[in-house]
Amino acid sequence: MNHPHEIRPDLDEGIDRKVLATLRTRFLRINQGRLERALGGLSTRQQQVLTLLPLLFHVNHPLLPGYVSGATPAGVCGYEPEAERVAEAQRLARSFTYKQRLGNAPRAIHGLYLMGSLGTLAQAEQSDLDLWVCHAPGLGEAAVAELRRKCQLLEAWAASLGTEAHCFLIEPQGFVQGERDSQLSSDDCGTTQHYLLLDEFYRTAIWLAGRTPLWWLVPVYEESNYPAYTQTLLSKRFIRAERDLDLGHLAHIPAGEFVGAGLWQLFKGIDSPYKSLLKLLLTEVYASEHPAVRCLSLDYKQAVFANQLDLDALDPYVMVYRRIEQYLLGRGDSERLELVRRSLYLKVNKKLSGPGRARSTGWQRRLLARLVKEWGWDERQLALLDSRSQWKVRQVAVERRELVAELNHSYRFLSQFARAENASSRADQRDLNVLGRRLYAAFERRAGKIEVINPGIAPDLAEDTLTLVQSAIRKEPGGHSWGLYNGNLGAHEWEHFTPIKRCRELLELLTWAHRNGVIDSTTRLALHPGVSDLSEFELFNLMGSLQQSIALPLEAVSEVRLLQPSVADEILLLVNVGVDPLRHHRDLNILMTTERTDSLSYAGVRENLVLTVDQVTLNSWNEVLVQRFEGEHALMRCLRDFLNSLGQRSHRPRLRVRCFCHNRAQAIAQRVEALFDTAQLLLDQGLNHRYLVQIAQHTHALELLPGHVTLATLTGHDQLLDYLGEERGAYSPLHLDGNALQDHDLPWVIEQGQAQCIQVFYRLFEGWAELYVLDEFNALWQQRLPLDEESHLLLPLQRFLRSVVMRHDARLPLDNLQQASLEIFYYQLLPSAAGKVRSLEPRPAPLDSSAQPYYEVQAIIQAGVGEAVHITLYCDQQEFSELDHGDQLYAVVARQILGQRRSAGSYRCYITDLDLSELLADEQGSTCLYLRYKRELEQALNDGLEQLQASLQP
Repeated sequence: MNHPHEIRPDLDEGIDRKVLATLRTRFLRINQGRLERALGGLSTRQQQVLTLLPLLFHVNHPLLPGYVSGATPAGVCGYEPEAERVAEAQRLARSFTYKQRLGNAPRAIHGLYLMGSLGTLAQAEQSDLDLWVCHAPGLGEAAVAELRRKCQLLEAWAASLGTEAHCFLIEPQGFVQGERDSQLSSDDCGTTQHYLLLDEFYRTAIWLAGRTPLWWLVPVYEESNYPAYTQTLLSKRFIRAERDLDLGHLAHIPAGEFVGAGLWQLFKGIDSPYKSLLKLLLTEVYASEHPAVRCLSLDYKQAVFANQLDLDALDPYVMVYRRIEQYLLGRGDSERLELVRRSLYLKVNKKLSGPGRARSTGWQRRLLARLVKEWGWDERQLALLDSRSQWKVRQVAVERRELVAELNHSYRFLSQFARAENASSRADQRDLNVLGRRLYAAFERRAGKIEVINPGIAPDLAEDTLTLVQSAIRKEPGGHSWGLYNGNLGAHEWEHFTPIKRCRELLELLTWAHRNGVIDSTTRLALHPGVSDLSEFELFNLMGSLQQSIALPLEAVSEVRLLQPSVADEILLLVNVGVDPLRHHRDLNILMTTERTDSLSYAGVRENLVLTVDQVTLNSWNEVLVQRFEGEHALMRCLRDFLNSLGQRSHRPRLRVRCFCHNRAQAIAQRVEALFDTAQLLLDQGLNHRYLVQIAQHTHALELLPGHVTLATLTGHDQLLDYLGEERGAYSPLHLDGNALQDHDLPWVIEQGQAQCIQVFYRLFEGWAELYVLDEFNALWQQRLPLDEESHLLLPLQRFLRSVVMRHDARLPLDNLQQASLEIFYYQLLPSAAGKVRSLEPRPAPLDSSAQPYYEVQAIIQAGVGEAVHITLYCDQQEFSELDHGDQLYAVVARQILGQRRSAGSYRCYITDLDLSELLADEQGSTCLYLRYKRELEQALNDGLEQLQASLQP
């Protein structure tokens, strides 16, 4: 149904010049309203910058800002400055007089446009001024260079008046063809997008001077016919070419743009998640509509054609929100919608809590108040959001979980979209891989890695006073942990409070607090050391050592470093933290009477004085990792892992060794440092690092399995599966000799074995299925599972394998990624019934549907004392550990998973990601190993799920 004032300029029925003039007037009316809003949000000096820019591009005068030479391209099409602007310029340069240009001499500047957040709901005091300077074609390199220099000088002048301005040179004809030599906004990813940037331009641009966009005059229903329609307008002289500027149309957006734009916003989201979230969700909305994408700029144009000119309704940020709201409501994603609302509220940053604030002056606050009323927010929620500058660890941790979950969801969506659409982004693949690695370094969780909990959520997490406590683990007899509590708590007061953070080891807790700014130089620490030997003196020096080795803020990671696997830059070894070696030594009397002795070796005494080593590493991707070695071989295991990490690399980290224990601290530190220096020196002199490692660990190198294995004698089914599933250090072809297991599925599987890929085979039966996986080394993994739906069988496995591949790829140089990354292939064994296999058919990898969100369950396994391991599970970013739940861990997590399921059903719990990095030290670990741990963890989870469901039965 058409709006009564809608204009439909059809070619077939003839176009009225008055109609086109009316359309132009409507757009200019919106433009004037946005310009007034933009100016109203600027200071007097910033207003001066904005209002003078057209004049400064129109003329060249030696005493005016931006002057390069008299030959610099100047003159804005159709522009004549108002007397007020001339007077402003004369206040800057008294000798300036404006002379009107006579005749129709061509002018070099075709149009000046602002784009971005100015004039919108999200305009803030610190908003950038992004100016598109559209110039005539064919200026020549020298002329363009002069114009670029003029832009740089004008940016510097603007900065002197408190305005961050960015001028971008646009040659319209080249732009339409996708030719650009620079980024086109301060928030633009450069070459990864063209049409999406044009979409943002058309719906946010404020025309300042020069030609107006030709796109304004083309009806939405003619967008796909844009070239012919505009050619008719020009050839039949319905419009004059010198009045309109053509930057192209939005009839079709290539799929690759959504991938490039989305990854760029993910990268921006690492440090500014709220700012990126809206654009990220809009990209997802567009991609979900592909190929029939209805851009917001087309909605904006349609509204103007229909004479719907309400500034609030057409505000670019309100339009973005409305489209996202419609999308998420349609999917039933209420939690994501609430996060979007918070992001918009915090982006606008106009506080509404407190009496009368929502009714106070300012169009932004009034519009925001109407939205908040529509959302049903109460005063308590507004007060919480308005106090974000005072948020500390607890609020930030909760918010981070949701933000990171959303960023992960978007990354999966975009990856899935790229595979489904075979979308090749216009961005160089190398750049996209670098962005992927930035995300991995920022958010990927693994054993020993210190999580950064404040990605642009709150300005300062530092606490004035904290209490550090060592206490017994109630669910683990003989075990102890360290907790960090708010305030100065007495001897038993802390028992009545929940810690900010709890860790098994002190150094992990202190490093976390330092890296996240929870403890800074002004924080006062109260100490309850428990059964440890930790003193306030040692604690003070431990924090000082951390501050020295990990100096905050960290410098940004360069692309060059991200192209290579991460390497250690800084290593801090802290010996005997919280331990007095003499008090713990069995031969205390001998040591106390020995004045001159080596800290690592004593005559007649087997033990040395190094009882524990805590290693803190800052690597080239700005990841901070903590690892602890303890026991009689602690130092040797630390040295072994250190040498393994160096390998044959020429890069050497800076190594610091510190010890602050009660006795012989300086001698111990010097002796350990000398040992590591000697090992590095021998390595630099050419001694094979593996020989050094063998010396350090007093053991032989692992032998690789033979390259060709014959299995004629291994005919027992279980015996054969065990043998085939053994880990390999390299690819080994496998063959079954003769008629071995000729009626079994295995011969069909084994004959398909290939190197450098993961192969999944499955066979469906009534109510159950057999799964087989051949990993990159040809090791076999097998599992029998109940079968409800085929998607429940393969999708969880695909998600898990993708996470394994991602961890594998992070260890490779990006130059080798295309060749060395592991592909995943699927095959179905047929028939889907009992009996002999008759055929094997390739199948496409299962695809995640954006309409089917899933629950992330990550497991991290860390080495304990002896053969023990510690398991921590993360359910959609929420941590569940043995420290808190002991042997009830799996039952608690099963209850959490069950409570989050959207549909009733008895389908299994699945692990979607697994980290074994601490168990594997510097080794990669085969996919088969990950699958074995996955099977054991899932069995424990599903046992807990069954017990829970049984207890809920009436």
